[in-house]
Amino acid sequence: RMFASMTEQDWDLIMAVHLKGHFCISSHAVHYWRGQSKEGKPVDARIINTSSGAGLQGSIGQSNYAAAKAGIAALTLNQAAELQRYGITANAVTPAARTGMTTAVPEMAQRMAKPEDDSFDYWAPENVSSLVAWLVSAESKDVTGRVFEAEGGKISIADGWRSTEGVDKGARWEPAEVKDAIAQLLAKEVPAQKVYGT
Repeated sequence: RMFASMTEQDWDLIMAVHLKGHFCISSHAVHYWRGQSKEGKPVDARIINTSSGAGLQGSIGQSNYAAAKAGIAALTLNQAAELQRYGITANAVTPAARTGMTTAVPEMAQRMAKPEDDSFDYWAPENVSSLVAWLVSAESKDVTGRVFEAEGGKISIADGWRSTEGVDKGARWEPAEVKDAIAQLLAKEVPAQKVYGT
C-alpha cells in the first residue's frame, strides 16, 4: 500500500514479521552462543539476516516493508560490531529472486518468469543459495558486518549510508546560509539512488 493509505496495523504486521522476527530468532541463538563463550568454549557462529533491495533503496507502495528491511540491514551492522568478541559473525543477504511476493504482481511475474528454454534462469531463488552456504562456512569467519546483494549471477556489497565530504563552515550555520550550503553539496555529491518503482 502507498504510505497515505497505510494503517498502523499494516505497519505493525510487517514489523512483527520481518524486523521483530529477525530479532527473536537471532536473540535466542546469541544467548546460547554467548553462554558458550563465557564458559570458555570456542564459538564459531553465523547470523545471516535477510534484507531486501527495498530496504536499501526504498520501494513505492511498500513503506512498511522497506523500513523493516532497512532496519534489518542496520541490525546486521550492530550485531556484527557487538557480537564479534563472542566468535559470532553477522551478515545480511538481499536476494533478488522470484518469490511468492514478486510473482503476485503480474508485471513482475512476467519479467521474472522462468525461461522456456535451457538458458540461465536469472531470477531463480537457488541462485542465492551458494552465497548463503559460503557465509555460514568456516571460510567466512573473518567476514562480518556486510550486506550482500545477490541477483542472477552477480554478487555485490551494498555500501549503505555513508557520510560525504560535506561543507564545513567552522561555525554554526544561520538559517539563511543553509540554502547555499545544500546547493554546494548537491552540486558535488553523487545523486541519491533511485527508489524502486519511480
